[in-house]
Amino acid sequence: MNNSYLIVDYDVAPEVFKKVIEAKKMLESGKYKSVNEVLERIDLSRTAFYKYKNHIYSSGQSQTESIATLAFTLDDVTGVLSEILLHLAKMGMSVLTINQNIPVNGIANITISLRINEIDIEMDKTVEQLKKIKGVNKVHLLAMTL
Repeated sequence: MNNSYLIVDYDVAPEVFKKVIEAKKMLESGKYKSVNEVLERIDLSRTAFYKYKNHIYSSGQSQTESIATLAFTLDDVTGVLSEILLHLAKMGMSVLTINQNIPVNGIANITISLRINEIDIEMDKTVEQLKKIKGVNKVHLLAMTL
């Protein structure tokens, strides 16, 4: 399945999307003890929140740079991460952070946040290109701010 991404004006977004964004902001603030407390406060079901929370993002109004965060599932073999980083650099992306877990059963999970201000390619095409690298099992766009 090919992923496609949309940017939708907040004013025409469905109410459930707006509430998910609000819930995520409230949770990030650290002022609330639990997800349940936030969801109860804004009258949003747990089902709706968990269904959409990893798929709906708010672009930061004060953000001055574009950032994308990608999650990878890789084979634990030498050179796969280097190949990914080389590919990203050739596309004009700058690595901001890399989070890597210890590989388990020959599989490594990695999250990379990138500065994408200078790229000329769409992120869904970038994801498809990264999937073609030998040793890359999965690539998923977790977040993107424009």
